[in-house]
Amino acid sequence: MKLEQLRAKIDRIDEKILALLNQRAKEAAKISKVKKGKKLTTYSPERESSLFRHLKKINKGPFKAEDVENVFREILSVCRAQRTTLSVAYLGPQGTFTYSAAVKKFGKKPKYISSVTIAEVFERVEKNEADYGVIPIENSTEGVINHTLDMFLVSDLQICAEVILDISHFLIGNSFKDIKRIYSNSQVFPQCRQWLSKNLPMADFIPVSSTASAALEVQKDLKGACIGNKELANIYGLNILSSGIEDSSCNCTRFLVISKNGSLVSGKDKTSVLFSVKDKVGALYDVLSYFKSSGANLTKIESRPSKRKPWEYYFFVDVEGHKSSSLVQKALEKLESKCIFVKVLGSYPREN
Repeated sequence: MKLEQLRAKIDRIDEKILALLNQRAKEAAKISKVKKGKKLTTYSPERESSLFRHLKKINKGPFKAEDVENVFREILSVCRAQRTTLSVAYLGPQGTFTYSAAVKKFGKKPKYISSVTIAEVFERVEKNEADYGVIPIENSTEGVINHTLDMFLVSDLQICAEVILDISHFLIGNSFKDIKRIYSNSQVFPQCRQWLSKNLPMADFIPVSSTASAALEVQKDLKGACIGNKELANIYGLNILSSGIEDSSCNCTRFLVISKNGSLVSGKDKTSVLFSVKDKVGALYDVLSYFKSSGANLTKIESRPSKRKPWEYYFFVDVEGHKSSSLVQKALEKLESKCIFVKVLGSYPREN
């Protein structure tokens, strides 16, 4: 076939896609009206998770699974925006990995609200300045973000979704010559320890609140550089000096979506729980055995000092399944009968 004929064929396909998209938007508007009448939230993480799994399952290519999710995420984002504009707080400014995670989850249509600290993200959602918040919880190389765990001790917000983002770090600045200072979030430096030791052993490391804040510092510091997302170079008018400087090629960060509302069952869920045990021999072992005897599988456990009493700890665990499932309910009932403190932080769709 000639080029003109192939293009004409694609044009006809595009017209059909557009007609179907508009049809979908009209049906989505009807659903939004029903939700409003029942006082349900516009964003349904469990519905979107189930939809993405279904579409990936029936996909026959040549679209990759990631391509399918990327396309339909924006379709969902646009359809939601026909009726309302979601507001999403994130650890900013624009260009941070948290911003990228927020866009990966909600698409480009929401109103994104930059926040200086993780605590500010919580505060904006608590005060209804934002519908949702996106915060980092752990990195595959450096582990948990302690400040996020500590915030759950004092906040009543729930986890309603998670986002896992592949992380590749870039050295960004004005010039590689005479770099004296490197700015970034404190969690980033250890992820690039080997590269920094080999290539910039004499530079001072200066921790700041976020990778985007680091880029703002470099704008003012001709002998400074920062580490972060490659998008920072475009956003803040800087140069990419080196790419892929992370030590591990399997470097990813997990983010949580927080809100005043939880998530319903998606069919592939996890539940996050915070608890503390009595100060006696074998107390933690006994508590963890409750999960095993209930048939509930633990996928993560972290400890944090209570800050009320020396050597007193809280434990943060992830367990497979929704809190409404019989297995998780059974484990939680045993937990509540034996622990000093138990707090279910939320059940939400697993991303992988």
